[in-house]
Amino acid sequence: MKRASAQPRVLGTTGLAGVRESVPHARTEVRRWLGDSHPAVDDVVLATSELVTNAIIHTGCGADDYIGLTVTEQDGAIRIEVNDPGSSVSEPEVRKDPDAESGRGLLIVRELSHDWGSCDDGPGIGRTVWCAIRFTPTNGSGPLMP
Repeated sequence: MKRASAQPRVLGTTGLAGVRESVPHARTEVRRWLGDSHPAVDDVVLATSELVTNAIIHTGCGADDYIGLTVTEQDGAIRIEVNDPGSSVSEPEVRKDPDAESGRGLLIVRELSHDWGSCDDGPGIGRTVWCAIRFTPTNGSGPLMP
């Protein structure tokens, strides 16, 4: 019987500048890390795009600020973590108005994910916003089995 690894497998990690041009770079990296044939690639790329965009827009970061992106895989789920400088005036939240013209990034993340959340990493370290997207492995995609 095969069993899933207890430890997450890091698919990729990178640092991004706090500028809008980092969003397409993040999407490209995630697609490369997962591969075009991964069953969750489109959802993971979209969720990554929304999380990185939120980090740039809602934390007031700039070109000299660091945004960390890490993607891991464990037990049939892809976890996306975005570390940003954080904001002293707001916390990540899902907007209540689904008809709004903007501000629906976390609503999209919530709908794509089976779980999501955020945590403060400490003073001067920032905040991590994450989500986990389940998938059904096909043709060898998915967690490594020992």
